Amino acid sequence: MKLYLVPTPIGNLDDMSFRAVKVLKEVDVILAEDTRHSGSLLKHFGITTKMRAYHMHNEHNVQDNLIQELSHGKTMALISDAGTPGICDPAYLLIKSCIEHQIEVECLPGPVALIPALINSGFPNHEFLFMGFPPQKKGRKTFFEKMAHEKKTIVLYESPHRIIKSLESIVEHLGAQTPICINRELSKKFEEKIRGSVEDVLNRIKKQALKGELVLVVNNLD
Repeated sequence: MKLYLVPTPIGNLDDMSFRAVKVLKEVDVILAEDTRHSGSLLKHFGITTKMRAYHMHNEHNVQDNLIQELSHGKTMALISDAGTPGICDPAYLLIKSCIEHQIEVECLPGPVALIPALINSGFPNHEFLFMGFPPQKKGRKTFFEKMAHEKKTIVLYESPHRIIKSLESIVEHLGAQTPICINRELSKKFEEKIRGSVEDVLNRIKKQALKGELVLVVNNLD
């Protein structure tokens, strides 16, 4: 009985590890955030293992059944749509429950967007803070107030349709000259890094809307 957490590519399929493919072929069941999305990935690598949906809308309902099956000897692999499960993706509850029931959990090393974004930024990374996605409504002001007090490099995830609002919040709470780096479409064909003061970057992207996956790195050391 064992739960594997298997990272999948954040863009470039060549980033899939041999070990990840091997594990996905050998487990009894693959738990996927979006079975349709993951189906294309599995087909590409010739993986025919049975899939089930495991996402934020059903994780509480299926938890007990999964633990029961694992306790009776099944092996399962959990994958997200992209990157390492558990980083801003459903996984925590199942991992916690597995540990409580003495079911072995193993996380394979692999792709995660925040690390290449942090390194690409050129900002100091001996100490950094990953804060995930800013809250959309409740707690948003508190989130950016806390961020302002963290004198270190900070990494955020943000969606294209909310990035302008988040940059405006950074201007308000950290200052217009705060250095930032937006990593867009990491590992994909149109990968792009947008660097400058938050005010400068904000003015640039207001003229040309961003598309794709975004990772925002903020240098709040000064």
